[in-house]
Amino acid sequence: MQLRINNTMHEVDADPDTPLLWVIRDDLGMTGTKYGCGLAQCGACSVLIDGEIVRSCVTPIQSVADRSVTTIEAIQADPVGEKVVAAWVKHQVPQCGYCQSGQVMAATALLKQTPNPTEDDIAAAMVNLCRCGTYNFIKTAVNEVAGREEASL
Repeated sequence: MQLRINNTMHEVDADPDTPLLWVIRDDLGMTGTKYGCGLAQCGACSVLIDGEIVRSCVTPIQSVADRSVTTIEAIQADPVGEKVVAAWVKHQVPQCGYCQSGQVMAATALLKQTPNPTEDDIAAAMVNLCRCGTYNFIKTAVNEVAGREEASL
């Protein structure tokens, strides 16, 4: 099966029901996308599929065969993703960092779809779990990319 991941076609020899996460990590060696819960609850495995945020731990590869997958490894090639990463660094969002690739993917998806999100939009979109509790820093970084630095903390 061929998959387009980060604008590169990859030939993958895996069962069509194999979760995308395992192909990304184990077969293609892109380990930035993390395994968290395996139940699509935590968001550590979040990737963009055709620009939409998706939990890759429960997404079979057969469902993405004709679509474009973007992982954290390529997010800075996107102008919005580049701004999100810069804001993450500026505001020192990560503590342990485990969930942060999924957080960056969720923020990028939000800001691509809604460049000027409201506080409610941010709360609704940024639902990935963070055991370190960096939610206020995440909100600050998203607000900055949205052009509302003053609306943060």
